[in-house]
Amino acid sequence: MFSGIIEEVGTVESYDGKTLVVRANQVLDDLKISESIMIAGACLTVTELAENDSTFTVETVPETRTRTNFGELGPGDSVNLERSLRYGDRVGGHMVQGHVDGVGRIRSVIEEGNSRVIVIEAPKNIITNVVEKGFITVDGTSLTIVDKNSESFSIAVIPYTYDHTTFNERLKGSKVNLEADVTVKYVATLIEPYLGGLPKI
Repeated sequence: MFSGIIEEVGTVESYDGKTLVVRANQVLDDLKISESIMIAGACLTVTELAENDSTFTVETVPETRTRTNFGELGPGDSVNLERSLRYGDRVGGHMVQGHVDGVGRIRSVIEEGNSRVIVIEAPKNIITNVVEKGFITVDGTSLTIVDKNSESFSIAVIPYTYDHTTFNERLKGSKVNLEADVTVKYVATLIEPYLGGLPKI
């Protein structure tokens, strides 16, 4: 489990479609083999550590590559990183599983006051579980939804988040990993069997 508060931006050292090696600093402090780490929104298991080389390794499977933008990752690319939560720690964002629901595409990035409003086009299965003023995870970052319609939603990114995540590299057309709020998904799943019998308004 994660909070969506990015600890560090790492750099892809290598990725062959299966084995992903990431260069980092802060997250290596107490990282151990077999522990979970979130990379660009995806929860993955650490399989190797090379502290002298400041890198760690994870393995990805076809499901990971199908659900995420990892197919576009290459050496030198930046990725948001967060270690898994410890019980008793503060949770500054929201409860994030690291289970990416799908990939969205940035439609626009507009400066508005001291923030940047980013509009993201998303698949229907994600839009269905998007709630105005609710949570969304974008490339692993916990954010609040400003507005939504049937095809897209918008988020407002403050300067600190913009400067300390990969958002400063995301332009119009960039693909981003999305995870809807797990609470909304559970509620939607629980009430879905009963919706068929409700009168249409």
